[in-house]
Amino acid sequence: MGRILAIDYGSKRSGIATTDPLGIIATPLEALLTHDIFDFLTQYFEKEEVEKVVVGWPQRRDGSDTNNTPLVRAFLNRFKKLFPEMPVDLQDEWNTSNLAVKTLIESGVKKKGRRDKLAIDQVSAVLILQSYMESKK
Repeated sequence: MGRILAIDYGSKRSGIATTDPLGIIATPLEALLTHDIFDFLTQYFEKEEVEKVVVGWPQRRDGSDTNNTPLVRAFLNRFKKLFPEMPVDLQDEWNTSNLAVKTLIESGVKKKGRRDKLAIDQVSAVLILQSYMESKK
């Protein structure tokens, strides 16, 4: 059984989370500048067994597209061209950024640390992955 990798794709930064090899626990893996994401994924897929990728799907509560939806759609098109054999699932990412900030506050992270947008993106990716795992139980 391989890992499940979750991506919170953004225009500037992207957060990545993964499960343990047994697919039980979701943990933050990386936060990086979005223009580096395909290099990161290529290297990661070469060294780790990944069962599938879950991408946060941006939509409003009413199901309509957000400003990021076209960006994620373009990312998915390129991802499928570069990694045609990798299964991809979409997971609603509504409100994950706000929940990520709340999680950091509850974890005792100081205000300065909560301003780190890379940390927020990482936690958002974990929340996307946890939601996905819970939906599959």
